[in-house]
Amino acid sequence: MTVVNQQYRKLNPAGAQPREISEVVNNLMDGKSNNTGLVTLSTGGATTTTIYNERIGYSSVVLLSPIDDVSATNFYPYGAWQDSTDQTATANTATVITFDTADYELGTDLVSSSRMTALYSGLYNIQFSIQFNNTDTSIHTASVWFRKNGTDIANSNSDFDVTSSHGGNAGAVIAALNFFIALAKNDYIQIVWSTPNTGVTIQQIPTRTSPTRPATPSVIATMQYLSSNGYTADIYTMPYISATSKGQATISHPANSVSGMTYKYIVVG
Repeated sequence: MTVVNQQYRKLNPAGAQPREISEVVNNLMDGKSNNTGLVTLSTGGATTTTIYNERIGYSSVVLLSPIDDVSATNFYPYGAWQDSTDQTATANTATVITFDTADYELGTDLVSSSRMTALYSGLYNIQFSIQFNNTDTSIHTASVWFRKNGTDIANSNSDFDVTSSHGGNAGAVIAALNFFIALAKNDYIQIVWSTPNTGVTIQQIPTRTSPTRPATPSVIATMQYLSSNGYTADIYTMPYISATSKGQATISHPANSVSGMTYKYIVVG
C-alpha cells in the first residue's frame, strides 16, 4: 500500500501571485513539500513492494525511514528444529540425523526431515545437542559430523564417549557443539553420526515426575545467520530501493510475513 502526501500548495504553471509564491518558497525552506509518502511492505512471503508516485522518475533517489519499532526491527535468518523419536544406527555406518518438529524458521527451511536449508547466502552458526544413550556394559564412542549438500565437511567431526550401562541404568551423554559454515542460497546442512556398537542410540525421554519435568528431545539443532561472508548474490538485506522507473519504485526486501511494516519515504530528483 502506498500513501502519497498532497497537503502543500502548488503553483499555477501559468503564473501565480507573489503571496502564493512566497508561501511555496517558505514551505520549501522549512522542509515542507509534496514529495513524501508512506508505503507498507507486501506480505505473504513477498520479496518486493512497489511504490506508486507520479514524482518518481528513472533517476530519482527514494529514501526510506521506518515509522515504528516493528518496522525498524531486524529479522535475521534463523531456524530451530528438534526430534521426538529414538534414532538408531547400524554399527560403523554413517547415519543421517532426522527431525520431526520445526520450532522456528525464518529465511531457513527443513527439507526431507534432515536438510537444514539456507534461503540466503552467508555464514551460518550451526549448533546441535544430541541425547546419546548406551545399553552396553562398555564405554563406546559416538562420532558426529556435518555434511554440506551431501558431502562430508572436512575437519567437522567430533567424538563423544558414551558411558557404559551401570546399576541397571543405561549410560548417557549430551553431545553439543557449534560450527561455522558458509552457505550459498539453497545449500543445505545435515548432521551425521556413527557408532561401533548398536547399544548406542539417540534417545528421547518423555516427561517425568518427582519432580515433574519436561520431555527431552532426542536431538535439537539451530541455525543462525551471521553475515554475508563475501557473497554478493542472494544475500540477506534490509529493505532498499532496487529500481526506479516512471511513476514507481521497487523496494527489495527479505520474504515478508509481518503485517504493518511501514516506511515513510521521500522522492528526490
